[in-house]
Amino acid sequence: MTNPFSQAYHFDGQCVIITGGAGVLGSQMAGALLACGAHVAILDLNLESAQQAAGRLNAASSAGRALAVQANVLQEASIRAAMEAVLHEFGRVDGLINAAGGNKPAATTSDERSFFDLQPDALRWVFDLNLMGTILPSQVIGRHMAAQQHGVILNISSMNAFRPLTRIPAYSAAKAGVSNFTQWLAVHIAQEYSPHIRVNALAPGFFLTEQNRFLLTQGSDGSLSERGQKILEHTPMGRFGDPQDLLGPMLWLLSPASAFVTGVVIPVDGGFSAYSGV
Repeated sequence: MTNPFSQAYHFDGQCVIITGGAGVLGSQMAGALLACGAHVAILDLNLESAQQAAGRLNAASSAGRALAVQANVLQEASIRAAMEAVLHEFGRVDGLINAAGGNKPAATTSDERSFFDLQPDALRWVFDLNLMGTILPSQVIGRHMAAQQHGVILNISSMNAFRPLTRIPAYSAAKAGVSNFTQWLAVHIAQEYSPHIRVNALAPGFFLTEQNRFLLTQGSDGSLSERGQKILEHTPMGRFGDPQDLLGPMLWLLSPASAFVTGVVIPVDGGFSAYSGV
């Protein structure tokens, strides 16, 4: 008899859309899914970056295939056009990973920029990219899942949703919204459309990416900033996360192995959220 768990991470013939797929985390996720047999659509505002990521991934993959698609996650028409391109190429959509997001220095307090001086446009940019950039793709692609009565949506929240960090008010509030929206959508779509559509989120701890490098390091040598050092001191595992640390939890939440899991936000944080500091 076939062991169902030996088949759980086989994604042969399935198609997963990843917004922000050309980024560090998104492209790592795409590579893991390709290795498990899935086709992956890399949606990104920067088409050239998406094409470069797809080229690298396809060159390394002997299983699934990556497709680069330009999309603006803040424009419904753009998302709809991207989804139609994916359906034309692969004929189906089984999963959505909302990985588009980020922060910017102009929405971050500092010695030179107080909270009272943060400009509405900068705050709105961060808030919209992270929260609306999760809701709008979930509407467009979730409608397709509702029609076919199955699918998985995986959002990317943050440790900031559990404990808001100093200096980044818009990012913390937006990611808290992502976690809340994940729970809301999981209940809504299961009750109103199909219990075979699941919605969950990952909450990465501290990963050294281009978006937060300016906060965690200093100088050309990449030495830790005071903030970066404090984070490591509060992380029991004593290191920043590596993008590969997200891949196991991602595959689990997308796979049938988590068939009875919906509406959860899973920390991947090296123990940061469990540590009180004493």
